Amino acid sequence: MPNATKEILGPQALGPLTWLVGEWEGNVGVDLSYHNRDDETIETGYFERFFFHPIPKQENGKQELEGLKYENQAWRHGEESMNPFHDEIGYMLWDKAMSQVMRVVVFGRGIAMIAGSDAKARDKQLHFVAKPGDANYGILQNKYLTERAQLRGFDSTFKLNDDGTITYAQTLILKLAATGGKEMNHTDTNTLHLVKRLHPSVENT
Repeated sequence: MPNATKEILGPQALGPLTWLVGEWEGNVGVDLSYHNRDDETIETGYFERFFFHPIPKQENGKQELEGLKYENQAWRHGEESMNPFHDEIGYMLWDKAMSQVMRVVVFGRGIAMIAGSDAKARDKQLHFVAKPGDANYGILQNKYLTERAQLRGFDSTFKLNDDGTITYAQTLILKLAATGGKEMNHTDTNTLHLVKRLHPSVENT
């Protein structure tokens, strides 16, 4: 008789990205950022959605990447029927041979980056880091932002919790012209619940 306490897993071709697959929602988001109109740093609550869908294997010569295409949108509490205040699209990628996980992302504000770090196949926590000028995990942004709110660093962590939810925390280090060039941490955090599985047992419409 099988040991009831033993976890038996399939091949998990997506490695540490496996548990992200599906569609997620979270209503306890907290955004801490500088608001130009109010000239102060304010905490804002928000609701958001993440969609993680597998993509075909990608090949760069001998490199093989498994991954997910993803979308993320967020609405401030009280503005759920309006346009989202945040919109991004991108890819989560897994390089098994090099034990690297990557987040390739484009923000609607005119920012693009590749963030990443070391990761093992069964990890339940993913860490993504990027810095301007880094040859591998770097950041680009439009001219206005470089002059007014230069992005000096990006750090993000996704964690699979024991109850099946996902918690993420994200920090953008900004050099703000409005505060005399001082750096500040723009932070976001939320806990997400799975609302749709991508699985043969689920009827997709």
